[in-house]
Amino acid sequence: LLARANTHPLRVSILEVLNLDGGRILSPKDLSLELQAPLSTVNYHVTELRKCGLLEVIDEQQVRGAIEHFYRAVDPSKNESRSKRGRKTRRKARA
Repeated sequence: LLARANTHPLRVSILEVLNLDGGRILSPKDLSLELQAPLSTVNYHVTELRKCGLLEVIDEQQVRGAIEHFYRAVDPSKNESRSKRGRKTRRKARA
């Protein structure tokens, strides 16, 4: 799963940008501007990286009726315990 997540060049670029300067917190919009890629494409890949446990949501802000999420990269050696906790949290939120 981790290998597949890192095979797409844009996913690698997203992880690299988020790991700059000791770790950054950015939204897909910020990433799309920095990487000069379409927002819809960046958003898709950010979502896939989050599903793999390589990104986590740090903050949310309401922007014109939508919610903008801000992400940071997760240390892959710690992603197993974080992804399990994240799944439990999401299940509780849906109930």
